[in-house]
Amino acid sequence: MAQQQAFLNDLDARLWQAADKLRSQLSASDYKHIVLGLIFLKYVSDSFTTFRKKLHIKLQDPQDLLYLNPNGYSAEEYQNLLNSEMELQDNYTAENIFWVPQQARWETIRNIATLNQGSQLPWGGSFRGVANLIDNAFSAIENENPKLKGIIQRISGYDINDKTLIGLLNTFSDTDFSQPTYNGAPISMAAKDILGHVYEYFLGEFAAKEGQKGGEYFTPKSIVSLIVEMLEPYHGRIYDPAMGSGGFFVQTEKFIAAHQGNINQVSIYGQEYNPTTWKLAAMNMAIRGIEFNFGRRGDSFTNPQHIDMKMDFVMANPPFNVKDWWDESLQGDPRWAYGVPPKGNANFAWIQHMLYHLVPQGRMGIVLANGSMSSQAGGEGEIRRRLIEADLVEAMVALPSQLFTNVQIPACIWFFNKAKARKGEVLFIDARQVGYMKDRTLRDFTAADIARIAETYHAWQKGSDYENQEGFCYTASLEEIANNDFILTPGRYVGTPEEEDDGIPFEEKMAELTTKLAEQFAQGRELEEAIKKSLGIVGY
Repeated sequence: MAQQQAFLNDLDARLWQAADKLRSQLSASDYKHIVLGLIFLKYVSDSFTTFRKKLHIKLQDPQDLLYLNPNGYSAEEYQNLLNSEMELQDNYTAENIFWVPQQARWETIRNIATLNQGSQLPWGGSFRGVANLIDNAFSAIENENPKLKGIIQRISGYDINDKTLIGLLNTFSDTDFSQPTYNGAPISMAAKDILGHVYEYFLGEFAAKEGQKGGEYFTPKSIVSLIVEMLEPYHGRIYDPAMGSGGFFVQTEKFIAAHQGNINQVSIYGQEYNPTTWKLAAMNMAIRGIEFNFGRRGDSFTNPQHIDMKMDFVMANPPFNVKDWWDESLQGDPRWAYGVPPKGNANFAWIQHMLYHLVPQGRMGIVLANGSMSSQAGGEGEIRRRLIEADLVEAMVALPSQLFTNVQIPACIWFFNKAKARKGEVLFIDARQVGYMKDRTLRDFTAADIARIAETYHAWQKGSDYENQEGFCYTASLEEIANNDFILTPGRYVGTPEEEDDGIPFEEKMAELTTKLAEQFAQGRELEEAIKKSLGIVGY
């Protein structure tokens, strides 16, 4: 595992550095569609080529059901027969491999990309630039694979030059994703897993480059991982009504794989308002072989795509404090079972939309701004009271600052459970001091941090090996919460941690502090005199 991680870290850094160097004057928001589209093309082409090699062996294996007996054929006839069989699309679709037409195969594109404009193409027509060549490859793939219809973003509209595109083709060609090695040693990872990892890494890097806009399609891995680890979605229907690039679904697949589960025991449902983000999510699923139902692009409130579906798990990081979400068609909507959300803030609309979709045993986690825990504006306090009195809130987690690339306001996670094991109680976790600064501006969780929070939650649910910890976690009754005006801020309940005694007597500390203060006062006076002297020199 350590070698795999070292390989991936090296690959991430190398590919990102090479790709970013080619970005030139392009904005990250445009460039991501070009780069991520090429990663997707590389994935489908490599998967196709890898299976094609396996098929070639199977066709000549007398023990295999696909065996083609050479008896009765000349060598040339037999080779033609093999070639013909390897071009049969059914052989690939039967194994859930996307069929890639000749003009869309990676090596074909790479070879033709350097032709002169106007050169004749092997399949007819003339070469009209690399962007056009790649877009035609995308169209050919979509035409042959109905599952991919409409999910690949075309790149010609971004006006990117051929030199950059050829550079990107070469960048992604320099790594053998099918037979990876690290320091000369083979790495046991499938090409789809490597490219899925690269796709996710690039999404995160582009989100960081885009700042606020990046947060619209990418939720930091630390938050996604924490929610998935706490909810443990092993099976059932999983839904995200503000899915962005589909991070919760990808992490669910990883969680299930890490626990030797079966991804086919979950069904993925999502919705996304932004059409280009919707495509990012769809490619993210296709690249990992995850079946999905995202419906059509649209607003989850006014045009919900799965309104009649009930879900076992709902996970989401919707945009915070959206002001212009209301539409008069939403008046009297059955989703507002706990009160009509204020027209100037969608936070409690998201909560109720998600609750509406939960089955009677369902659970959900939603990331919201901290204000949702205490706001009384627009009837939010009343909705929060009803949710608490209905005993739907199971846990509240206060997050540390600087976890997001796009917002600096503090955030929290609400966990709901329609079948709570501990009736009449809510677990509060204050994780504001958890994590580490991964760079100057961003905080992250380690695996141990995530495990600590998730294990606390699970131990509390089971009622075993759990104890309140001053400054970190606390079990509050609904009566206590009512006495706190139904405010759910964890810091109000968990208190502050006891500071460890450093063994230095109080008198000694005070003497040291007063000495230091006197020194600083003296420095201040010296600085004041220096400033006065300088002003005097220039006549003031």
